[in-house]
Amino acid sequence: MLTADFDYVLPPDRIAQEPVEPRDSSRLLVLDRSSGAIQHSVFRNLLDYLHAGDLLVANITRVLPARMYAHKVPSGGQVELLLLSRLDDLRWRALVTGRRALPGQQLTIGEGPDALGAVVEEVTADGGRVIRFAAPPEPHLKRLGEMPLPPYIHTRLADQERYQTVYAQASGSAAAPTAGLHFTPELLAALQGADIEWAQVVLHIGLDTFRPVSAERVEDHQIHTEYCELDATAAAQLNRARREGRRIIAVGTTSVRVLETMAQQAEDEIAPFAGNTSLFIYPGYRFRLVDGLITNFHLPKSSLLMLVSAFAGVEHIRRAYATAIDSGYRFFSFGDSMLII
Repeated sequence: MLTADFDYVLPPDRIAQEPVEPRDSSRLLVLDRSSGAIQHSVFRNLLDYLHAGDLLVANITRVLPARMYAHKVPSGGQVELLLLSRLDDLRWRALVTGRRALPGQQLTIGEGPDALGAVVEEVTADGGRVIRFAAPPEPHLKRLGEMPLPPYIHTRLADQERYQTVYAQASGSAAAPTAGLHFTPELLAALQGADIEWAQVVLHIGLDTFRPVSAERVEDHQIHTEYCELDATAAAQLNRARREGRRIIAVGTTSVRVLETMAQQAEDEIAPFAGNTSLFIYPGYRFRLVDGLITNFHLPKSSLLMLVSAFAGVEHIRRAYATAIDSGYRFFSFGDSMLII
């Protein structure tokens, strides 16, 4: 299967630069994955397409203000760090922008007695860096870090919380689980009132969000591992929904990866889990747990576009994306949404 099969042309003005207000006023394209039929709605009308007893599963990761600006010691040259995943108390995997940030390079972040020291420890196989900090960086991020908006967003975000879901809890991501950005507290309350069940998982989003698939053949792409958790409460909810024949609807591709990772490991019932996943879903994959998906519109040639194509069918997704472009939908992180059922 060729990566080029997942390419498409998107007019630049369709890349959303700012979130809409309120959150649930984004447009919603509803795709029937059996027939390919398409409907157009608004996200606040999500309940029109759900059934009592449906189980929605959302990723409650919280984005770290993980973009930091450092200076080389002693030259003073500036480099930009984007922290991607925590390796231990002091070491993080990071993207580094700047000249010759080689192993052994000393860095300082901030100024004066409150500055945070660091050193480039190694260059990773994908061109990133392992950074060792002089102290755990998390307590310093609020003071020294910025929200790591994707590179295709060029407008400064006035309210940093708009790049967090309203239910975000577990800090650790380098990017937001953007399918969840459309939910409001009022919509969550309406779901509860309509007997829609809500389950929570964690997947801390890392490097693959920022890297397109570069391999010519999809099967040759090596996806990076990301940390995920599914606790005993969520496991019990999932097992109960399966026994009762209720639909399990993932809020976002990250939730899909957690659920399908758990399903692959389960001999019978879903069990609690905390660890890494490297599950790469592309057409031909057999879904074991997910019956529906809420998602945004994804970048060309991305592993996320391959995942939704696996779920709904390549031709259905190709036609849905063409329809969305022709209909003026907004794309990517701050863009509009899609429900695939």
